[in-house]
Amino acid sequence: MPHDLLVEERLRELADRLRGPARLKSDLLTEARHGLEDAAEAYRASGLPAEEAERRAVAEFGGPAQLLPGWQAELAVGALRGLSLRVVALAALLVVAGDLTWRGASWSDGPRPPAGYLLLSSSVNVIWASALGLAVIGLLLVTWAARSGRPGPAALTRLVGGGLTVLLALGLLTGAALFGWSIGLWDAALTWPPMIGGMAVVSAGYVWVGRAARGWLHAAR
Repeated sequence: MPHDLLVEERLRELADRLRGPARLKSDLLTEARHGLEDAAEAYRASGLPAEEAERRAVAEFGGPAQLLPGWQAELAVGALRGLSLRVVALAALLVVAGDLTWRGASWSDGPRPPAGYLLLSSSVNVIWASALGLAVIGLLLVTWAARSGRPGPAALTRLVGGGLTVLLALGLLTGAALFGWSIGLWDAALTWPPMIGGMAVVSAGYVWVGRAARGWLHAAR
């Protein structure tokens, strides 16, 4: 293999096997490129031919078996950070949107909803309160990892990320059920502008957070 392809081949091999946030992955590969180029330059300065210098730099740098576990753990932590931040933002959005959706509704002073409806509504609140708390734990874990220079316990990262993913799925299912039940109880809910607007905003928020959850699952797989 020509010497000018050795570094590119090693970087391409790493890039193909790494999974996680694109920006963080790019940063890791850029840092690797600089390290390889500096090592090759040092070998050339010592008198080695260019091809042998790059060959030694690549061999010294290490192969995927040595590099990938640590790098993938770092990418998983980065994906958890993005997921946790989006969950916090969506939880805040749901608090605001939930209040605005019902404020001033014509059916607010009507008959009290059935017990099952109230239980479902409380369940949605509990699910999102749990997701918010777990997201805060995720951010604390990411902050600790950044300060310590280590990715943190893999099992804990998986537990927090997996818990957030499960809570998001539960929140989506219970929220959709609550919305459908609301329409069944109050026909005017389907034509109430705040309800329509709130559901559009919340749906977009779920798509936004869902992409982060999918990215975390991909990085932690």
